[in-house]
Amino acid sequence: MNPQPRERIVVSVGGSLIVPDQIDTDFLSRFKALVLEKIEAGLSFAIIAGGGKVCRRYQAAANSITPLSQEDLDWLGIHVTRLNGQLLRNIFAEYAHPQVVRDPTMPINTDKPILIAAGWQPGCSTDYDAVLMAKNLGAKRLVNLSNIDYAYTADPKLDPGAEKIEKIGWADFRKLIPEEWDPGLSSPFDPIAAKEAEALGLEVAIMNGAHLERFSDYLEGKPFVGTIIS
Repeated sequence: MNPQPRERIVVSVGGSLIVPDQIDTDFLSRFKALVLEKIEAGLSFAIIAGGGKVCRRYQAAANSITPLSQEDLDWLGIHVTRLNGQLLRNIFAEYAHPQVVRDPTMPINTDKPILIAAGWQPGCSTDYDAVLMAKNLGAKRLVNLSNIDYAYTADPKLDPGAEKIEKIGWADFRKLIPEEWDPGLSSPFDPIAAKEAEALGLEVAIMNGAHLERFSDYLEGKPFVGTIIS
């Protein structure tokens, strides 16, 4: 009898968690322990690394010396996500596919319970890469671990009347965000990724990754602090 296939959860890990200023070894240790615990419980993961503050520092430094095109700035950011991805792959070395996935649309054949991926090409956010990875793998759930507790009806830094969202459908969520993606956009989820996720019927959970018990609760189907879009 063939064993029941593992559910593959796609997880986008913001660069703000991996390298908030220096590499956060405490977060990474706790994240590894939790992921391995869930693998023991029968799950598998595709983890996409973000760039965060390091990405913006590289872009700002290069641009201050030689004004760069948006494509060149994107490539700098992509390579930062790949460095962060390699860090994650090394941390999970025994359990992970041996290469960091750079193209989320290419066929992936692995029996490893962890896949690590990073940025793909200019014009694409890691949100969009994560959705394409979910499509490629047939995943039904995507978790966005960042430094915010919820998605809100507006940017709470700019609008004191912004309200937290605990559960929302894709059609209503997409009305709250711009139609086009921009690298400097302040949005809890990339609009292009949101459109593709809606077409796939993908469930996306947004939560603060610093509180990994929330991630654990979500994976176990328990109430958690965060937002579900479906």
